[in-house]
Amino acid sequence: MDLFKAETRQVYKVSEVTRIVKRTLEESSIASLWVEVEVSNFRKPSSGHLYFTLKDARSQIRCVIYKSSASRLRFTPQDGISVILFGKLTVYEPRGEYQIIGTRVEPLGVGGLQLAFEQLKKRLGEEGLFDEAHKKPIPLVPQKVGVITSPTGAAIRDILNVMGRRFSNVSVLINPVSVQGEAAPREIAVAIDTMNAIGGLDVLIVGRGGGSVEDLWAFNEEIVARSIYASEIPVISAVGHEIDFTIADFVADYRAPTPSAAAEMVVANKVDLVRRLDGLNVRMYGSIDNRMQLVRERVANTRNRLLSRDGRDNIHSFQQNMDDLLSRAHNALSNSIERRRNSLKNYHEKLALVGIPAQISEMRREIANLEQRSVVGMRHLVESKADKFRTAGVQLDALSPLSILRRGYSICFRHPSREVIKNAAEVSVGDEVEVKLASSEIICEVKQTVAGNISQDNK
Repeated sequence: MDLFKAETRQVYKVSEVTRIVKRTLEESSIASLWVEVEVSNFRKPSSGHLYFTLKDARSQIRCVIYKSSASRLRFTPQDGISVILFGKLTVYEPRGEYQIIGTRVEPLGVGGLQLAFEQLKKRLGEEGLFDEAHKKPIPLVPQKVGVITSPTGAAIRDILNVMGRRFSNVSVLINPVSVQGEAAPREIAVAIDTMNAIGGLDVLIVGRGGGSVEDLWAFNEEIVARSIYASEIPVISAVGHEIDFTIADFVADYRAPTPSAAAEMVVANKVDLVRRLDGLNVRMYGSIDNRMQLVRERVANTRNRLLSRDGRDNIHSFQQNMDDLLSRAHNALSNSIERRRNSLKNYHEKLALVGIPAQISEMRREIANLEQRSVVGMRHLVESKADKFRTAGVQLDALSPLSILRRGYSICFRHPSREVIKNAAEVSVGDEVEVKLASSEIICEVKQTVAGNISQDNK
């Protein structure tokens, strides 16, 4: 065929050619594809769209990620980072350039993963998900523990072994999930929400055994972090080994270096608890003994003070104060009743003017009844209080040294220091002593002292 013959020649415009190429690309088998590339010439204008170049050792292609898709990316690409990008192959008609409209970007290699980790950590930290104010305490002796991990991994075996060894009484509820792979983040987040919905759990352990950065990546996903933060149950993150850190560790209420360590944090050693309780028991009894000793000393001091002065004065003073208080209460009640009587009398006079004498009579009867009940109640209250104080006075008087003196005993004091003399050997012939009787005192001079048992000397 001769393409230059007039009758066979077909002429296209540039825009038509571009449109044909675009349609051909978009309808081809590779219209939607994954590509492994390095990012360069990255820029993010005020529109919120992301523009950059995808390249490898031999070629490059332009890429755009629109704002709606950019807001859902797990991290923001940067120059020099290797990524795996999913998008649609198309042509940008104004320039006739083919490009990829990206919708998903995943970091490739340790460098890209570390960048995604740092970006998410910074963003969640600024939102306050790591604040200590949101951390919840773990109960000292939890009754029921929830575990979210793989049912076939070493982590669940380690956790159950430690709990069984340290405190076998604790109940364990296991929610099996995938701990790596694309489905893992959502499974873990849903399991945390489910455990909270079930209720009755004292603490949750969320984690897995060790692995590479890629293996542990499910615990660096935002969906898992937000479920941990929203949990009403305290969460312990136990991911990998001691050197491994994930976003879950920062959001959780506690971070355990390993799953076994998480079990040790949750379940106290029964032997340690018994030892601690024994120590508290010893301290409690010691405190009681000290308190009893203080009470004994106070009783002794009170007894000495009663021996050194007339306790009846205190009794009389208390009785007088009580009588005064009862009199004041009675007068106050009488005054209150009188005021109410006058007030009701005024109401009666006003009501009489409007012609309702029957209601006034009824109110008068109620007032009289209330007045009588008030007087009787106050009289009973006054008599009850007076009886209690009279009883207390009698009891206190019975304990007073003066009641002993009234039975014929006396107390001998050194004159003038008023030190109690308990033995004849404490005085000498010629010393003056004071003798306290029931209602008086006498001052005597010692003429003779007799040692030993008095009854024997008299014989």
